[in-house]
Amino acid sequence: MGDMFRSEEMALCQMFIQPEAAYTSVSELGETGCVQFRDLNVNVNAFQRKFVTEVRRCDELERKIRYIETEIKKDGIVLPDIQDDIPRAPNPREIIDLEAHLEKTESEMIELAQNEVNMKSNYLELTELRKVLENTQGFFSDQEVLNLDSSNRTGGDIDAAAQHRGRLGFVAGVINRERVFAFERMLWRISRGNVFLKRSDLDEPLNDPATGHPIYKTVFVAFFQGEQLKNRIKKVCTGFHASLYPCPSSHNEREEMVRNVRTRLEDLKLVLSQTEDHRSRVLATVSKNLPSWSIMVKKMKAIYHTLNLFNMDVTKKCLIGECWVPTKDLPVVQKALSDGSAAVGSTIPSFLNVIDTNEQPPTFNRTNKFTRGFQNLIDAYGVASYRECNPALYTCITFPFLFAVMFGDLGHGLILVLFGAWMVLCERKLARIRNGGEIWNIFFGGRYIILLMGLFAMYTGFVYNDVFSKSMNLFGSRWFNNYNTSTVLSNPNLQLRPKNSAMGVYPFGMDPVWQLADNKIIFLNSFKMKLSIIFGVLHMVFGVCMSVVNFTHFKRYASIILEFVPQILFLLLLFGYMVFMMFFKWVSYTDYTDIQSQTPGCAPSVLIMFINMMLFKHTEPQKGCKEYMFESQPQWQRIFVFIALCCIPWMLLGKPLYIKFTRKNKAHANHNGQLTGNMELAEGETPLPTGFSGNEENAGGAHGHDDEPMSEIYIHQAIHTIEYVLSTISHTASYLRLWALSLAHAQLSEVLWQMVLSLGLKMSGVSGAIALFIIFGAWCLFTLAILVLMEGLSAFLHTLRLHWVEFMSKFYEGMGYAFQPFSFKAILDGEEEE
Repeated sequence: MGDMFRSEEMALCQMFIQPEAAYTSVSELGETGCVQFRDLNVNVNAFQRKFVTEVRRCDELERKIRYIETEIKKDGIVLPDIQDDIPRAPNPREIIDLEAHLEKTESEMIELAQNEVNMKSNYLELTELRKVLENTQGFFSDQEVLNLDSSNRTGGDIDAAAQHRGRLGFVAGVINRERVFAFERMLWRISRGNVFLKRSDLDEPLNDPATGHPIYKTVFVAFFQGEQLKNRIKKVCTGFHASLYPCPSSHNEREEMVRNVRTRLEDLKLVLSQTEDHRSRVLATVSKNLPSWSIMVKKMKAIYHTLNLFNMDVTKKCLIGECWVPTKDLPVVQKALSDGSAAVGSTIPSFLNVIDTNEQPPTFNRTNKFTRGFQNLIDAYGVASYRECNPALYTCITFPFLFAVMFGDLGHGLILVLFGAWMVLCERKLARIRNGGEIWNIFFGGRYIILLMGLFAMYTGFVYNDVFSKSMNLFGSRWFNNYNTSTVLSNPNLQLRPKNSAMGVYPFGMDPVWQLADNKIIFLNSFKMKLSIIFGVLHMVFGVCMSVVNFTHFKRYASIILEFVPQILFLLLLFGYMVFMMFFKWVSYTDYTDIQSQTPGCAPSVLIMFINMMLFKHTEPQKGCKEYMFESQPQWQRIFVFIALCCIPWMLLGKPLYIKFTRKNKAHANHNGQLTGNMELAEGETPLPTGFSGNEENAGGAHGHDDEPMSEIYIHQAIHTIEYVLSTISHTASYLRLWALSLAHAQLSEVLWQMVLSLGLKMSGVSGAIALFIIFGAWCLFTLAILVLMEGLSAFLHTLRLHWVEFMSKFYEGMGYAFQPFSFKAILDGEEEE
């Protein structure tokens, strides 16, 4: 957990690699995943970099792999999963063989696909011809009709004689069904009604040879008279993409042609089947290695992309790169460089130098599968500044706890626990699920958060003694009825006092008798409202105290006096005092006393007392009661308010005046050392960077004030002071959402029980059992949909807001940028998510 307290120390390193060992060295660094490279060729065009040819080569390989993968998916072949045996980046020599194999496979697939399209086109034409011949049987009479399309009948004398006798010619073909009506209308217009069209829809759809989509077509025969009309009809058929086929007018000729077409279709179907078998065998063979090839090409492309970030030495004998490395991983990086050099037998080793810099390093928080979800919640607000205190460590506990305060129900918490435990126990199996959707990925990524939220919700539900809006009497109620039967019958609204009707305190949580009390909501309102204020003030005090950890680490000791002390005093003397008075009221006023001023009826309202304290007002107490809880309370309240008011100018002017005086001292020191500095720079030497220091101006997450005018500093500090003073009030009130959502959740659960499930429990007989079965299903559905999903999401979002705004604003800046190492695992995971 030490890594979670604050981000890890980073080092800016410079590595020198021999060109022959560059590929293998970067490959080893990609496997470790602990180096973030910097681009040393920012001003160089992407197409002019050294390894752009290799990157294009990888792009071409990826295109071929995508094409083959598309063909494999068309045939419904399942690619094997290789998550447990991910291949390493290939050697350049292996890529030559892979490139040749992919080229051969792609050419073979393209040739097979083209042949298949051609054969399917022929098959489609023969099928349409067969349909035309079969469906035009009823279009002709027994008397022979002159076919002007027949090639056997030629000669102008025959045509002229036929026209003279008034015989009809015809054109037969196939057209898409959606174009039939427009086609028929167009024929009528060009012929002025002198074309007789007969059509018949095909019952079975035909398949498109290119796409495989079904096509619905209609067979038609157009009868006409005259050569001129024949040409017009053919032009219309061409415009509507209708396919024309020869159709003999003689019945015997048509039968003979149908037999020939069927024979050719059977032969073509056999050839298509053999082609499909050959294609399937080729794809099945390729599919075994395709995932490995895809990963190898992606790794190789990532390596060459990274090498394009390197700079070539002047002598062209060395590649120079700069990178951010966690200091703990420096030995790992050095080992990876040595392994990369040894893999190619390089005699000159690669080496790593740590260099000083004034740049702010990236933020890297090392997480595991448990803490990763909580860290993502913090990073969604803003990545922590370098070496800033990380709130994710404390969020692991405070987040599920505050959620549970709003979601306190033992039964609903158990549902969350079962769901979270299922995802945790089966995480290896569930992690293999692909295309689960964005919502599933969010749930699975936060499986440990859901599990903890469920466990804490069960705990708070046990404290509230609330299980699906019902209470459990585990330890026996400490209340008893001390009235006789006649008194109860004559006065049903009786009041039980702890002095006369209670024996001790319920061991843990709420006494179950409160479930039956008429003042249940009043009691729980008061209890949960005060509880939410107590938790809220403690949470904010903890956030303000965390700022001391940042100030101490960055050696901003003046900020402890000028910022932390007035902030914590302002918060404790006002709202901390209010929390103290809540506990003091619970302890001081009891029913087990004979002093009237200390009975519960005389207990003053903490809220009214706090308002009077701020306004310096008084409220007349009831007769026999006291306005204050102890004797010197008004004097202490005036002192607390006075000190809190003094903290406001303390926060407003303290830090700007400190910066003003320290700036004068620095200016005086720089003036005295100016001559020496000029002499040093006159030598022509370039001073090395001073390094990333942890002082007031250069601290990670701290804003330097050297170049900022004093007017802007005063304005900035005034905004900060006003924001803190007002937010202290608004944030305290904001924690009342703990009470509001807890009350709403409990009331919704109770309404759902009384208006749904209790109706089924009141029924009797067989019909009652059947109705109870149906009503119980509806109650389960509403419970899961409304109380668990909707209310759970609402409580989750409110908890997230309490951490982002009320807690983290007290110490967290979040002005850093994330550490993004060169990692093959991250690249492959990102590809799968896309």
